[in-house]
Amino acid sequence: MSPAGGPVGEPEEETALISALRAGEDAAFEKLVRCYSARLLAVARRMLQDEDDARDAVQEAFLSAFRGIDSFRADSRVSTWLHRIVVNTCLMKLRSRRRRPETSIEDLLPRYLEDGHHADAPVEWSEAPESALEREEVRTLVHTSIGQLPETYRTVLLLRDIEELDTEETARMLGVSANAIKIRLHRARQALRGLLDPHMREAR
Repeated sequence: MSPAGGPVGEPEEETALISALRAGEDAAFEKLVRCYSARLLAVARRMLQDEDDARDAVQEAFLSAFRGIDSFRADSRVSTWLHRIVVNTCLMKLRSRRRRPETSIEDLLPRYLEDGHHADAPVEWSEAPESALEREEVRTLVHTSIGQLPETYRTVLLLRDIEELDTEETARMLGVSANAIKIRLHRARQALRGLLDPHMREAR
């Protein structure tokens, strides 16, 4: 059995849960919410950057899952299915927000001289990114820096690098070409590196 409040683990347990949901059992829906709400809320918070919107998105995602339970395919995990639903719900909320003029990403990108060299030479970080991310304060810094990116680029970075969607699926969700996703992701990563560099570079 899964631990209280944790995701459903064994395939047999997932199958039983889906069967109960399809039968309309209230206890099954309560279990679905109890097991997955924390994980989905974390996703929604990252994408929407607003607590109320994030909670609304998770609630809407659960309702969509409950209404669409018959469309669930047994060849995928419940967690994966719910993750896609909440990501789509968040994207719809982002699209429905009043459109604000988006800040340019250009000021966050590396500057180059006419000969192609960096205007500001890159400096090595004091530790490997993988090691740094093990520390809570660095993870917080990364999330804060991602939040400073223009929404167009922030969304792509979140979907590809944090939520781990592939290029094609990200392109379908955002309604753009795969090539556009690759370009936005590259620029978002460059900008994020620029935001992190002052905090992570080796002391001189």
